[in-house]
Amino acid sequence: MYDILVIGGGPAGLNAALYSKRKGANVAIIAKDIGGQVRDTSTVENYLGYSSISGEGLVKEFADHVKALDIPVFDFSTVESIGVSEDSKVKEVILSDGTTYKAKSIIIATGSKPRKLGVPGEEEFFGKGVAYCAICDGPFFTGLDVIVAGGGNSAIEAAIDLSKIANKVTVVHRSQLRADQILIEQVEKLENVEIHLETQIQSIQGEKLMSGIKVLDKSTGKTSVIEANGIFVEIGYLPNTEIFNGVIELNDRKEIMVDRYGETNIKGIFAAGDCTDTPYKQIIMSAGDGAKCALAANDYLNTL
Repeated sequence: MYDILVIGGGPAGLNAALYSKRKGANVAIIAKDIGGQVRDTSTVENYLGYSSISGEGLVKEFADHVKALDIPVFDFSTVESIGVSEDSKVKEVILSDGTTYKAKSIIIATGSKPRKLGVPGEEEFFGKGVAYCAICDGPFFTGLDVIVAGGGNSAIEAAIDLSKIANKVTVVHRSQLRADQILIEQVEKLENVEIHLETQIQSIQGEKLMSGIKVLDKSTGKTSVIEANGIFVEIGYLPNTEIFNGVIELNDRKEIMVDRYGETNIKGIFAAGDCTDTPYKQIIMSAGDGAKCALAANDYLNTL
């Protein structure tokens, strides 16, 4: 019986475990891997204390900090489901190999994954022109030509941000723009932003690095190639919450709904980071969410 079990090994989960341990809780981490999306980020330049550090380097710093506190990490299996006793005082985490762990409190920090285009070349050129975070990777394309795939708020906001540093930004969307009108008006005023609507991306092309995309103009049926040094896929994220469906309350985007303390609809179960309905998915915010949940979980333990 643990005091707190943390599900997830990204910034939110690792910081939740760190804060829980420092509060004197008997805590363990259950994670398929350590680092989450940070590990797939080439360089991080917006985390306080590091002017520039590789994603792998930042993950190592996080992991070493947790390791120094002798927090056990169970990474040999994946979580199949969770259970709650009738009085909600005992929680169970059931792994796919049949192992079951019990805890008084659970902190869910399973993160999310980018929604992908699913076209040829996307996997091949990941990290070689294909990116999923304009805030994270935009500066690497300063002075170059880039494409933004998507038509919602995140895509148009990315285009506006990239227009400040890129030579040219081309927005490509398979239908009409779905962003807020104020954002659409703003992006349409930018001289170095070009918008292609009713345009379907068919493949991402290149040799060692991406060099462009093949697109289909749905109104004419003609195909063409848009040349660019990079593409930012901004068509949303998918929270890793499937295993909690039916147990934890989710919103229509399948994000875990939490209150200001990070608590879910079940007493003693908290959630932090990208898997929640908290806005602004950033490394530093996920880490902060993890700390908040750990402190709230400690307060909860004190009531038992």
